[in-house]
Formats: sequence, C-alpha cells, structure tokens
Amino acid sequence: MLAARDWFGDASVFVVDVPLACCALETQTAAQGRFAVDAAAIPEGAKTVVALSGTITEPVVPAIRHVLDQVPGATVVAFGACACIGGPYWDSYSVVKGAGDVVPVDRFIAGCPPPPSAINDFLEEVRSGAVA
Repeated sequence: MLAARDWFGDASVFVVDVPLACCALETQTAAQGRFAVDAAAIPEGAKTVVALSGTITEPVVPAIRHVLDQVPGATVVAFGACACIGGPYWDSYSVVKGAGDVVPVDRFIAGCPPPPSAINDFLEEVRSGAVA
C-alpha cells in the first residue's frame, strides 16, 4: 500500500513521503499526528505532493518513478540537500546529483536538514494555489 497523509485534515492536500535517508526524520516530524490513508483513496481534485527526502541513489530511482506513476499529476518536492544536489555524497558513484536529474521537480527545499516548518510552509503554498 502506498500511504498518503491528509496534511490539513480537510482532504485538500495529500502528501506521499518517499523517505530515503536522514531528512525523512524531518518530514516525519512535520507529519506527526496526520492521518495516513491508502493513496488510492485520495479524493478526485485533491492536491497531491510527493516529497523526496534523503539521498537518492541509482538503485532507488525505479522505485521513485513507480511512486510517481501511482500519483499522476502530483507536485514533486525535493526536501534536503541530498535530494536537491546529492548532499555530501554527491561524488559517490551511485548517488544521483539531485532529484531533478531523474524526475521533474516542482520545488527544491535545501538544508541539511531543512526544518520541518519548511515543508509545512511549502504545503501551505500548495494549498493556497500559489504552487500548481
């Protein structure tokens, strides 16, 4: 089951987190208390965000693409230095130099780690319509 979180509790924005490394702790901290649902249960018209957090390596790229195939039209956010530009591991043979090299990304939120409030602020923008 691909899980999504009803971020605001009003079915306006659902977040599918792809937790790949340490920044996943920040997204999970921000998500505390939010109700997880099967991504297949996301209502028609609700905005969906896929959060890529942590180090992206070549072996996980197919899994990321699979997640994105499950939620077509989702807004994609790269959360943290590793997801944005490869982080301190950028020169490793298997590390992707940023999510934008393998999938379309709508927003990059840098930091190592970025604060949990950064994802909340971005999701408020998505909710308000400031981000398509």
